[in-house]
Amino acid sequence: MDLMPVRGRVSGTPIHCRHGMFKAIIVVPCFNEAERLPAERFVGFAEQNPEVGFWFVDDGSSDATGERLQALAARRPEAFRRHALASNQGKAEAVRQGMRLALTERPQYVGFWDADLATPLQSILDFTQFLEAHAHCEAVFGARVALVGRNIQRQRSRHYTGRVFATAVSWVLGISIYDTQCGAKMFRCSATTNALFEAPFLSRWVFDVEIVARLILAHGVEALSGSDSVLAEYPLEEWSNVAGSKLRARDFAVAAVDLWRIHRHYGVR
Repeated sequence: MDLMPVRGRVSGTPIHCRHGMFKAIIVVPCFNEAERLPAERFVGFAEQNPEVGFWFVDDGSSDATGERLQALAARRPEAFRRHALASNQGKAEAVRQGMRLALTERPQYVGFWDADLATPLQSILDFTQFLEAHAHCEAVFGARVALVGRNIQRQRSRHYTGRVFATAVSWVLGISIYDTQCGAKMFRCSATTNALFEAPFLSRWVFDVEIVARLILAHGVEALSGSDSVLAEYPLEEWSNVAGSKLRARDFAVAAVDLWRIHRHYGVR
């Protein structure tokens, strides 16, 4: 297979990516995750699922995150790669840069996942199976729905705040959507997906809403409704709140302002 260079610093050195090496590549944005990164869970999953690769993006961490990621990449270089940003740029930019790097490797699917694994890695396989079974679908978002028979452990205050935010998002976008902010998402590799992550996002935190807005601009709002929607929400089997969240009370006010900016900028609805 051909080799192609990727710009950027990966474990301190440039790398070359093989075309089609992975079925799916997951981007994991990391900012000061040294104490929360469950390295052994990543290693165990990678050993059992060699068709899935991981891009860890260190978003200018000030703790030992960089060293932990470097050690992780050294343990399984065939599965783990580290890309370090020179300074903290926010989750949106860390995800965007990681996704653009992942897309250069030409897998079938790319996604991003929270480093604390609030969503278990097993859901990666659920998402790929869903996309394989629904050829019309471009993206699948994890949805934290507390259904009978599923293990969704979420703080009650966060749940109700999330419902208010989701209602506002649904109004802004003009579609019914339950959970834009779950940190587990996967996309089919395509020209559309490449375009979704081409330009920087307006928001550092609620960029997930911008992704949906960009999908609407690409396909039209009608394409995001009905059973053949290009976007699907997948009710997670398991999700748990992990201590140490970096969200603060004032971030919800910032999110509200960003939501208005997204509404004004994209003109959807």
